[in-house]
Amino acid sequence: MNTIDWKSLPFGYVKTDYNVRSYFKNGQWSPLEVSSDENLNIHMASTCLHYGQEAFEGMKAFRGKDGKIRLFRPDENGKRLELSAKGVMMQPVPIDLFVEACKKVIKLNERFVPPYGEGASLYLRPMLIGVGPQVGVKASAEYMFVVFATPVGPYFKEGFKPIKVQIVRDFDRAAPLGTGLFKVGGNYASSLVAIDRGHKEGFSSVLFLDAKEKKYIDEAGPANFFGIKNNTYVTPDSHTILRSITNMSLRDLAADMGMKVETRQVPVEELGTFEEAGACGTAAVISPIGSITDRETGKVYEYCKDGKAGKVCTQFYERLRGIQEGEIDDKFGWNVVV
Repeated sequence: MNTIDWKSLPFGYVKTDYNVRSYFKNGQWSPLEVSSDENLNIHMASTCLHYGQEAFEGMKAFRGKDGKIRLFRPDENGKRLELSAKGVMMQPVPIDLFVEACKKVIKLNERFVPPYGEGASLYLRPMLIGVGPQVGVKASAEYMFVVFATPVGPYFKEGFKPIKVQIVRDFDRAAPLGTGLFKVGGNYASSLVAIDRGHKEGFSSVLFLDAKEKKYIDEAGPANFFGIKNNTYVTPDSHTILRSITNMSLRDLAADMGMKVETRQVPVEELGTFEEAGACGTAAVISPIGSITDRETGKVYEYCKDGKAGKVCTQFYERLRGIQEGEIDDKFGWNVVV
């Protein structure tokens, strides 16, 4: 533990002490089990390996200035996992079991929760997989629910500084009536080539357009997109966009700050009208966007021209992190103290 440089933590995997597990078999979930094993023993014919019966979540726990550990909106993550499970025909994890597992894995790995003020957090990865053996294409009768934790730093190496984003038109993240709104691995696998190419071309992330017409902003790689103009928070509405809990929270913060909130289709051309733009999600938190380059047309939309995050993005970031770390009154009741 003495070897961890909290300020220099990447967003990656660090071995911790324990994970927790529950199994769905014969129509019921088992009590939580504690394991120190990093490996899963599953059948080679498990449906998660062959038919994509898999879903996961991403959550963060923060150590506050008062020393208390706060978990941010776990009930909403539980609801989203339930939605994802139903989307790929898996047995949903009961919300109370989900929250219990998350709290337990934090307590078991408390020594890995970064100290207050280091810009790091304890990242939780709940996952649900089909483990029943099947060769025919159908749902499993058995499932495994696992939660593990790892301390992490910022998702983007820039931290809370403007990032460069690239619009891609030759790749789709998800089909119009497909799995886009579910947090399943296949959506991320289908984005990897475009994101990797974007990185090689000098961009931190990519911005996908709607798969049907290529006219509207969709998902911002591993995050949701939002734009700010005329005291209005604008974020895309689409069946293929993941229901970001951070985005949901920012909409509430925007309304509380006296801003108008619009969730609707956002045409590509509208990018030129925003005063600020950003990407948001549990991993990224809030990443202000400095510029967006359309790879096909070469058009560049610029924000943060002085190289600094805009005023509204900064207010959002400071308020959200302040609530998560217990510095600001949690008037919304979002935190669960572990």
